[in-house]
Amino acid sequence: MGWVKDALKELNEYGVCQIRPHGGSMRGRIESGQLVTIEKIDGTAVHLDDVIFIKWKNNYLLHIAKEINDTEILIGNNLGKINGWIPKENVIGKVIKVEDGSKKDS
Repeated sequence: MGWVKDALKELNEYGVCQIRPHGGSMRGRIESGQLVTIEKIDGTAVHLDDVIFIKWKNNYLLHIAKEINDTEILIGNNLGKINGWIPKENVIGKVIKVEDGSKKDS
């Protein structure tokens, strides 16, 4: 997951990053290798159906905010799987743009 390391570094330095994540859990919304722009946000700024960049069980994911309460967010993928609740403090960023185009490595 080289994209995670790059995303964390760039979000900490610049507050925004562009990455090309790989995987199939967000298929239909984000295809493997598409150019994704993430903006650093606080967990309190998440809205339902946002795609968020989160820390999850010693790993990092791009997943969808399915439900939100005062302190937690229920996350799931775009294929119908619900992963579980995370504390809002585990939110790192929010996807603000997904682009098509060549899958050139960045």
